[in-house]
Formats: sequence, structure tokens, C-alpha cells
Amino acid sequence: MDELESRTLVVRKVSTRKRHRDVKSNQTPEPKKTSASRVFSEEKQECEEETGCTTEAGKQYYDQSSDSDEDLFGEYDSFAEETSFLAQLDNAGRNVTDFDNYVTSCTVKKRNVIISHPADKDIMNKHSTFNHILGQHMPAVTQNVIDEDIAGAGEVDELPCSQLLLPEENSVPLPVVFSSNIGNCDNNYLKSYTVTEQTSADSNVTDKTANKRKSLQDHIKSTLAGNAKVQVPQISRSKHLKEAAVAEEINIAMKAIDSTVENLDHGPFYGLPTKVKDLFTQQRGIKELYDWQHTCLTLPSVQQRRNLIYSLPTSGGKTLVAEILILQELLLRQQDVLMILPYVAIVQEKVRGLSGFGLELNFLVEEYAGSKGRFPPIKRRKKKSLYIATIEKGHSLVNSLIEVGRIEDLGLIVVDELHMLGEGSRGAILEMTLAKILYSCKTTQIIGMSATLNNVNELQQFLKAEHYTSDFRPVKLMEFVKLRDSIYEVDTKAEDCFAFSRLLNFKYSSNLQKMDPDHLIALVTEVIPLHSCLVFCPTKKNCENVAEMICKYLNKEFLNHKHKEKCSLLDDLKSFGDGTICPTLKRTVPYGIAYHHSGLTNDERRLIEEAYSTGILCLLTCTSTLAAGVNLPARRVILRSPYVATDFLKRSQYKQMVGRAGRAGIDTAGESILILQEKDKVQVKDLVRKPLENCYSNLLLNSCKGIQSLLLSLIGLKIVRSPEEICKFIYGTLFSVQYQQLSEGKSLWDIVKDALEYLIEKCLITAKKGCENEGQEISCILEITQLGHATYKGSIDLSYCDLLYKDLKKGLEGLVLDSLLHLLYLVTPYDMISQYNPDWMLYFRQFSQLSAAEQKMAVNLGVSESFLAKKASGHSVKKSPDSDIVNRFYLSLVLYALLKETNLWTVAHKFNMPRGFVQNLLNSTAVFSSCVLHFCEELEEFWSYRALFTELTKKLTYCVKSELIPLMEISGVLEGRAKQLYSAGYKTVVHVANADPEVLIKNVDHLSRRQARQIITSAKMLLTERIEALQDEVEELQKLPSDMPGELVSSEDTSITAE
Repeated sequence: MDELESRTLVVRKVSTRKRHRDVKSNQTPEPKKTSASRVFSEEKQECEEETGCTTEAGKQYYDQSSDSDEDLFGEYDSFAEETSFLAQLDNAGRNVTDFDNYVTSCTVKKRNVIISHPADKDIMNKHSTFNHILGQHMPAVTQNVIDEDIAGAGEVDELPCSQLLLPEENSVPLPVVFSSNIGNCDNNYLKSYTVTEQTSADSNVTDKTANKRKSLQDHIKSTLAGNAKVQVPQISRSKHLKEAAVAEEINIAMKAIDSTVENLDHGPFYGLPTKVKDLFTQQRGIKELYDWQHTCLTLPSVQQRRNLIYSLPTSGGKTLVAEILILQELLLRQQDVLMILPYVAIVQEKVRGLSGFGLELNFLVEEYAGSKGRFPPIKRRKKKSLYIATIEKGHSLVNSLIEVGRIEDLGLIVVDELHMLGEGSRGAILEMTLAKILYSCKTTQIIGMSATLNNVNELQQFLKAEHYTSDFRPVKLMEFVKLRDSIYEVDTKAEDCFAFSRLLNFKYSSNLQKMDPDHLIALVTEVIPLHSCLVFCPTKKNCENVAEMICKYLNKEFLNHKHKEKCSLLDDLKSFGDGTICPTLKRTVPYGIAYHHSGLTNDERRLIEEAYSTGILCLLTCTSTLAAGVNLPARRVILRSPYVATDFLKRSQYKQMVGRAGRAGIDTAGESILILQEKDKVQVKDLVRKPLENCYSNLLLNSCKGIQSLLLSLIGLKIVRSPEEICKFIYGTLFSVQYQQLSEGKSLWDIVKDALEYLIEKCLITAKKGCENEGQEISCILEITQLGHATYKGSIDLSYCDLLYKDLKKGLEGLVLDSLLHLLYLVTPYDMISQYNPDWMLYFRQFSQLSAAEQKMAVNLGVSESFLAKKASGHSVKKSPDSDIVNRFYLSLVLYALLKETNLWTVAHKFNMPRGFVQNLLNSTAVFSSCVLHFCEELEEFWSYRALFTELTKKLTYCVKSELIPLMEISGVLEGRAKQLYSAGYKTVVHVANADPEVLIKNVDHLSRRQARQIITSAKMLLTERIEALQDEVEELQKLPSDMPGELVSSEDTSITAE
């Protein structure tokens, strides 16, 4: 409080202040008035005004005491050295007498007066601020020590130890000073800081003549003589060290008063060092943030680490905000971070993009995609980790951290494309991941971002998050539709929705009109080759046909544009294909045109994306998957049709496609043109102006498969153990928020009960009777079986977990290890079986080339040579074997040929399959092999599979010769590039990590400077990660066990050692 209405007489029995060196003597000059002196004068005047006391005694006391606020010894440690000192004592004694008279006169008019040292206000204000910081910076033990020290400051603050031994009656009350400015201090603290003697003060005032005290000089002489005889106690070294440690912590805390823990402002760039801003400038070319980005980063919800959802149009700069928040968590709060991205290609791109930041800022970037990633991740002692994962791998990572009790190490989760919550089974997995985080760790912050969100309020309720949105786009987007030869601008406010813009100005011959009725050539030649263009097509085959049609009628002058670079691209495509190149690409690339869809190999896709990004290719014909994949913007985006395959476009798909129009920093505007037919006009009007689709939970999709998988993992992780706890958890899911819309009339309890019964029926969990109350069962205990534990640890689909167990069990009876064929059959994904029908003649031919042992293994599975012969010859088969087994074995033959020859083009030709399907089969098998490995690790009966599947998974992941595998482990290095590096002499990760970019460019053909730097940076990050893991292992081995038997150390010695 600023002013105290009532005051209490407070007397300090003994001066607890250090000796001050400013006391006047007749041999020292008059000191200047100090601030303390001015305070005394003001307090004197205030007290006189309040009490009406203006006695000469009071004036004399204040005049003489204002020169010094400390003791009477001045600069002298011994009064024997100065004879005038005794005279000063006599004067001081008289001052005390005058002061007593002054107190008497003041007390008569107003008795409640606080007597305190004038510096008390400043001290207590410092303590108040200090305690605020201490609660955040100091450990609890130190806090207690400080509290005890402050509480006793009024009695023994730096009092000489010899005086502490004197009897109470020998202590002499010294002069006190009036103060009315106590400030906003705590009453309890005030009581501990001063000694309240209201009753004794009144007694001293009324009975002064009866209790006449000795002169001050006699008291001091007596006290000093007594002190000389007292033995000074020894202070233990332990106590001294503790006091020193406390003093050091106090010093650190006082320095931190001006900064708060919540802000963690360690630098000028949103709390981050200037080096971070420099890195964004050097590596991304980003010099300034957009206004919305600054606003979002300074939101109270962000600064207070509350969950946040933010949504902006595509290309608005959402990712940069997420990256800054990630760096804040890693560098300032020293917590690990998980970033969840929708696709493997985007994960790999982000790993390459952030590895440079990790090397410069001393954190690790770990890839969790495909078959890569360790569960649980290595616990780092020094560096923090940024885990970049796909949706499935992110879920497995969170499960592993919960299981080992390390989920609190995860300080932040960033989810890109949050609308994926509504995308089928993958959306269900994402919902499970976020629900587990919300339930298991209240300190982990969740940041979600998307360009296509509608029912944000439901997502906010699910994530307990705040929402930020903006319609900002760095480049203006202009939307058009084309009907016949007219182009209309989209105007959602207009009644007709379309406003006429212009007519196409392009002369078409009758032949060209037949070949290009949609006028695609006219539309693309308005922007290419100087600008870029994307043409979205409804099917993969249509992509290839459109690319060839455009090239066929383009002017030959297009061949001269960046001719040299396009020749290099063709050489790379041929080299990475082991001498084979796609005929369509061979014809279109010289014109700067290529197609982009899932039918490309990984190497082809990477080369085409890089060529488009650098301007070598000016036009891509693509499917809708590119809109949700890597960032490939264009000046103009053309939608060939409002359909994806045979399905009409969704609003979210349309917004993602047109959102690719406009390249920040390059284009001043972006254009999208949707080609429509008269029959689709009404639907297209609805498409361009209707709101985005809602994002719905998918836990009930496919006969409640999602909720069944969720309950299995919850029981396995011991997050829940009873139906009541399950219901409590379900209330924290997106499904519970949308329960009324999705339940189809079933109660939440019925849904949970049905799911539990399914799991019990599949022998994945068991239910035991729980506690009983008065003979009635009120609960049951749910426990997971070994099969259930293996299923959730391996992320195995519940629909075929029992089938996998039977296949592995049967495989042990006659496992053929002469080749990899039997093992490949066991890890061929079940969900790929229905995607391809065998060519029976090819099947029979490949079967005939197998060894006797391999054919016998096939017969044991149920695939006989006689059956294949009849199918190849076209004869009917009366008793056919299981078609799933037959088709699965055919796919395992494709994989077997692939591992033997390692040439994807050759295998695709041999089995007459699209090379894209073979690539997808290989990638899916590598992932499933990793899942089967984790499945077997949890079942002791399958111990023999563990080493076999470990090696097989590595072979499937890279599918190259063994000497190239170390290079393939570098993020962004695929087979073609690995061969180039190996041929140039860079045979290990160490070679690449220590390479000079300029030398690397000279030694490796068609390698750009940017690509060289990315490869070297990724190699350095991989090497750093391995070094850190080895160092952590060494430190763990050198660490003394906490339960090490031995002699107990004394408590004092232990404390000294710890300090």
C-alpha cells in the first residue's frame, strides 16, 4: 500500500546494518546531502504534520541524524586511535535523550507510528521483484534457503557473531528513524523484517523517568569489553559454500529481473538470435516478414504457448511461421519438436531444407518416413531433435514416447495440412495422434495450419485451440472459367457468377480444332516459355496425351529456349534409368514440357521437379496430387476438366489447384482458368462460390476400424484400463465433438462396447472383472494380449493382423532361406493384392524359372505349376486355390526380380507393368516389411524372423547394390545420384560430408550448386546424428549407476561434492 492509515511503533533492538563509512568527525569534511538524507527530512516533515509535533528535541535529532543512516563508528574500527571519538559518544548519548523526548511528544498526539529504516522500502521492493523472478529461475531448495534468509534478516542480518552470544539484557536499543514510505510490501514480510514493540514502547514512554538508562558511552564500552572475551565460533565450509551458491543464484536472478521467462527473448528476431534471421536471408532469400506473419507470431496465444490453428490461402507463407515457432521451441525452450507432413516427398524436401539450420544452430533433424526412423527415438543428452514425419510415422513416434514415459520431451507438434483429419483412414490416424497428445501431455503445444478449413470452430473445440485467419496472398489471384472460345472472370457477388472478360485470340485450323477443341495450345502459349504453367488433367493417361499433343503443334522456336539445359536433363533421365528413358518424356522435354503423376519413378519425379523449379521446364501436365504435394507454383494454372477421374471436383481440391497460381517474388499476379462444358456450367457455378467442405472425424470409417485401432493402442499403452476411462478419453476426440452428426443414432457407450467386443473376439484384448460394490459389478479391467501388443506396435491393420500371424506361423514350418523369395512373400502388402491382375503367361514363365526349392515352397503356399499352366492355356480350373495367395505370390515374384536385378525399368518391362506401379509396390513393401519386423519383435515365437526382416527391410528400402546403400541413406540422394557420387569417388557419408561444393560440381555431371550444397548439408546432418548417438552411448556407459553398492558418504561431504 502507498500510504498506511495507521502506524505502529516499531523498534529495532540492534542495528543490523553494515558499518557505513560516511559518519562525520571533526577531522572529516562535511559530506554532501545524500538521497537518504533528503528522505529523512521529508519523513520528519510528514511526521510533524501528522502529529503536530515541532519540538526542538525532534528538530535537533533529525538535524544530527540525517548525516548518517548507519552506526556511530564512522570510519574507525577502534576508538582508541582517536581521542575525539569519546566526545562524539557523549554527543550521541545526548541525542538519544533528546530523541526520547521527541518520541514522547509525538506519541501523545498519534501513537501508531511505524519506526523503520529509510532504506527498508527499497530493500523490500527489491525483494518483491526478486521473489517474482526467483519463482521462475531458482530451484525449490534454493528458494527455501532464500526465504529463510529473508525472514530472519531483521534479527541477524550480518550481525557480528560475537554479538550474537551476548545476553538479551546487554543489547542496547539504538536510535530509530521514522518512515511513512513503506511501499507495497507484504505485511508478513514487514513483521519479519522489524520487531514490533508497541506495548514496550508505550511502557518506555510512560515510565521513562523510572527506568533511566545508562549513557550510550558506558553501554558501548561494556559491550566491546564483553565481545573481546567471547570466543568466535567456526563457520563450517559446507555452510560457507551454500551461502556462496545462494549468493551466486541471487546475482543471476537479479540480472534477469528485466526479462521474463514467458517471453524468452534471447534475441531480436522474435526471441531468436540474429543468426536465425541471417540464415533465412541466406538460404531462403527472406529479408522481411509479411504483416500477417508478424501479427501471428506476436499473438498472446503464441507467446503463452496455447494451441493455435491458423488458416490462409495457398502460397500465403504459412510454413515460415511454423518454422520460426519450431526454432523457438528448439533453441529457447530446449524441447524436441515433431512436424507432421502428409507425404513422403514433402518430408524429404523439408528435411533437406532444415538440415542447414540444424547444423548452424546445433540441433538435429531426423527423418521419419517410409521405413526410416527409430522407435523410440534416441534420447539426446545435449542436442534437441526435430522429427519430421509422415502421418503414420508420427503416430508411431508418439506411441513410442508415451510407452517409455518421454512424451513430455515433446514440446511442440506442428501439423501441416490440418484438413487431412477428414481424409479417410489417414485422417483417423492423425486424429488418434493429436487426441493422445492432448490426453497424455498438457504441456505440449499443438500448431495446426491449412488453406482449406471450414468448420474451424469444431477443430478449435477438439484441439482446445485459438484461431487466426487472413485472406492475404503475396500475389493476387484472378480466377477465370473458359466456355467455348470466351473467357469469363469469376465474380461470386454477381448474379450470374461469371463476368465476360475476353475472347481467345488464336487462329485455329480445322485440323487443330479437332485435335485441341479446348484451345489448350492457345492458353499455354500466352505464358510459356518465359513464364511457367501447370495443366491439371483428370487421369494419368490424359496427362501424357495432353503433353504430347501440345508439343506436336508448338512452334519449333520453343526448342531453342534453354536448349543446353534441356539436353542435360535428358542425359540425366537416361542415366538414372540405366540407359532407358520414357519415350513420351524424350519427345516433350526438348519443348520444355513434361508430365507429372504417380507413374514416374522416384528419380524421374525428382529430376522433373528440380528442372521445373529452375525454369528449364516451363509446363507440366499433372494430376491433382501435385496440388497437395511439393510446392511448384506457376504463373498460370489451367484445369483441363472439373473432374478427378470420374468424380466432380470438391471445393477444397479446386482451391488447392488454383492456389498454385502466382509465384511470390516473381509474378505480379496469378491466373487460374477452368475449362468447362455447357453441361457442367451449373455445377461449376456452385463449385466456385460454395463454402469449403467440413472436416469430419473418420474414426467410424470402414466399420469403425479407426476407433477399434484407437482403443487397442490406448489399452496397450496403458493410457486407459477400463471402459469408463475409455469414454473419458473419447470425449477428447474430434469424433465426440461431431458425435451428433456421425453416430447414426447409436450412443457413445454402444460404439465403445461394440469396438471392445470386436477386439476381444479377435483375441487382441481380454476383459477381467474389476472391483465390486455390494455384489454388483461396476467395472472391468482391460488388458492387451501379446498378439494385440504386437499388432499396435507394428501398426498392422486390424483386418489382417490374424492373417499375418497365421502366415508367419506357417512360414516357420518350412522356411526356405535359399533365396529371398519366401521372406518377400511374407512381407508383400495385403492391400496391394487387389490392385493388379496377373498376366498368366508371364506368371507361368516366371514360375518355371524358379529353383526346385522355390517351386516346392510355392506349392506349400497353394500355388502349383499345373494350376498356372491351365490358366496360361486358357483352360478352366475346377478347384482354384485362394486368389489372394495366388496374386500375392505374383507380386512377390516382381519384388524378387527387382532385388536381383535392381533395375526398375527392366523389371517393369519383364512383367509388362507400369514402372510407377513397380515403384509404388517397392515403396509399400519396404514400409510393410518394417511393420512386420516390429510385429515379430513383440512375439517371442517369431524371434528367428527378427534378424532376417531387419536385413530385408534395408534391401527393400534402397533396392541398390550394397556398396551404394551408405550413400542412399543421405536425404535426397536416390539411386541415380548415388551411382554418380560413387563413380566420382565419394563412397561414404564421410566423403560427401567433407566435400567441397565447387569440387563436387566438377566431379558429378549435371549437378547444380544448390543441389551440391543440399547433399553436403544432408550428409553432415546424418554424420552429426550418428556422432551424437555414439557420444550419448559412451556417456551412458561411463555413468555411475544410481544403485551402485558402496559405503555411504556423510551428508556434509555429499552436499559439498554436489555443490
